[in-house]
Amino acid sequence: MTQVEAHRVVIIGGGAGGLELAAKLGQRFGPQHVFLVDKAGDHIWKPSLHEVAAGTLDIHREGLSYFMLAKDKGFTFIFGEVAHIDRDAGQIQLEPVLSDQQVEVFPARRLPYDTLVLAVGSKSNFFGTPGAAEFAIALDSTEEAERFRLRLLHELVTANQKKSDHDSYALNIGIVGGGATGVELAAELREACADAVFYGLNSLDPQKDIQITLLEGADRILSALSPKMSSAAQQLLVDRGISVRTSVRVARIEADALYDTNGVRYPVDLCVWAAGIEAPAFLKRLGLETNRINQLVVDGGLRSNDPAIFAMGDCAQVPWDGPGKFLPAKAQVAHQQAVFLLPIMAERIQGKEVQTRQFHFRDYGSLVSVGHSRGVGSLMGVLTGKNWFVQGLLARLMYMSLHLMHHLAILGFVRTASLALGRLLMKRGSPRVKLH
Repeated sequence: MTQVEAHRVVIIGGGAGGLELAAKLGQRFGPQHVFLVDKAGDHIWKPSLHEVAAGTLDIHREGLSYFMLAKDKGFTFIFGEVAHIDRDAGQIQLEPVLSDQQVEVFPARRLPYDTLVLAVGSKSNFFGTPGAAEFAIALDSTEEAERFRLRLLHELVTANQKKSDHDSYALNIGIVGGGATGVELAAELREACADAVFYGLNSLDPQKDIQITLLEGADRILSALSPKMSSAAQQLLVDRGISVRTSVRVARIEADALYDTNGVRYPVDLCVWAAGIEAPAFLKRLGLETNRINQLVVDGGLRSNDPAIFAMGDCAQVPWDGPGKFLPAKAQVAHQQAVFLLPIMAERIQGKEVQTRQFHFRDYGSLVSVGHSRGVGSLMGVLTGKNWFVQGLLARLMYMSLHLMHHLAILGFVRTASLALGRLLMKRGSPRVKLH
């Protein structure tokens, strides 16, 4: 009797949605059916990268190993970066994996698929701004966040030395983009830099000698959210001594300064780019429909115009709430899409007729962290169908709960509780700017 080949669902990208889908499918169907591909060895919740960059979160405690998750949850993890997708053959070509010493760990490989789910997320969009790719750091990955952290420590030490010789010296940090990432990073940096004294950097007055400037092209920060949230967040930043400049469009970046479209110069020793996103460029080479920021155009069932390929999360343009409107790049979108795709992938694995379904996003609101004890947010339709505005410690605690809910969806209650306790003790018991 001829053995029937197992239907292989391959998920590329182990972010919030991709990992959750792989874990839940793996628990049901096992490693012969479910494959997760990622170029990193560890998963971190992307909204936490600003904390890694500021040195207030230890990636070695926070990161979740894909190999261990694969063992626990029953999927196969493939470590590697996609070089090419051959749609005709139903295969993925992977780049070889090299160690830090350029020794080949895994050779180039081919991975066949029956169903492909693209969950490759997004990266920063420099919009062709001269000097941005060369002189600004974009917090797209743990590697970039760690690079920023080390640069920050170097600049703090340098500033401490220069301050001893020049009393008027100040360290200038510029953040381009007043969305959630830029706002959260600005607040986190202010708190992290306040702890520089723990490392003997006693010449610096963190509040006066470390100047943080947030530049936003729109007429308010957090422009995608309500004006009330924007106003509250801006006031919290200003109260922390952070300069907020709106209606400022950056024209170019140099090694020591930013210039806006009016020719105004903003001195910077350290620059972060947090203004806009785009999907990975390789998506445009698949022969599928994409938009101007490389996102795959999918229908209401998250299907591309190739019946074997689905897309979710930041790399997908999904229709929402009327013609010409599309879902925002939010972790809660990716989570809901993972839940939506679960029965569809199950039917494909089992060889059943796939039922027609339409994805309906339910917006539960937005929360933004503005430091460890403050936050702002709006909760939409959670309690009574109305829009509730929250701020202060309550908003911060609710923001932290989102991270725990993400872990709960992947790990289960016991391991999530253990991680939450460890993170709480780490935050309370150690200085916030971490040195290695």
